Amino acid sequence: MRKIAATGFAAASALALVAGAAAPASAALNEKSLAAVLTSDNNKFDKNWKDYDIVTEAVLAILAAKPESAVGVLADGSVKLTAFVPNDKAFQILVKDLTGKKYKKEKTVFNKLVAAVGVDTVEQVLLYHVVPGARITAKTAMGADDVKLTTAQGAKFKVNVVHSSIRLQDQDRNSRNARVNVVNINKGNKQIAHGIDRVLRPIDLPPTAS
Repeated sequence: MRKIAATGFAAASALALVAGAAAPASAALNEKSLAAVLTSDNNKFDKNWKDYDIVTEAVLAILAAKPESAVGVLADGSVKLTAFVPNDKAFQILVKDLTGKKYKKEKTVFNKLVAAVGVDTVEQVLLYHVVPGARITAKTAMGADDVKLTTAQGAKFKVNVVHSSIRLQDQDRNSRNARVNVVNINKGNKQIAHGIDRVLRPIDLPPTAS
């Protein structure tokens, strides 16, 4: 695992929107961070578009440029939070929407993303995937239809439950809503994550010109 600085989470505010989001007092939670999980495979770019290499490299790039970034909370396992983590394919789709081109290598997708929007914007996008102060399991999310969650970025997204499928409605009207396709990553810890198949967008991006 590469070093990731654990910093204060100034942007976070406690979330109490989802009943049952916190674990029962009797349940002792471990403090393995999501950063430790995401970097456990050496976070190398590969040909597996279903894992999380690009988001991991994005976190590392942000902290290299901005060591005090609130993104560093992902390395502090003592802080309770829920993250919705886009897989590599999700970033490929985002970059295609931004540039009009589909790139076939993860490293190229990552480089094009940073070139297109810059590190500061990538930081805001990643913070939009973090719900601070709440540990939301898949079971809790299934009972949270139409609930709006406040993110570390400040904007909200809404949970939609459709036929036992958890979907997240972001601020972009032009893109399909993200779907949760992997649940309860890092289960048993204060930091829990769910994999999603689209990058959540805190703004309404214009449609890509054809």
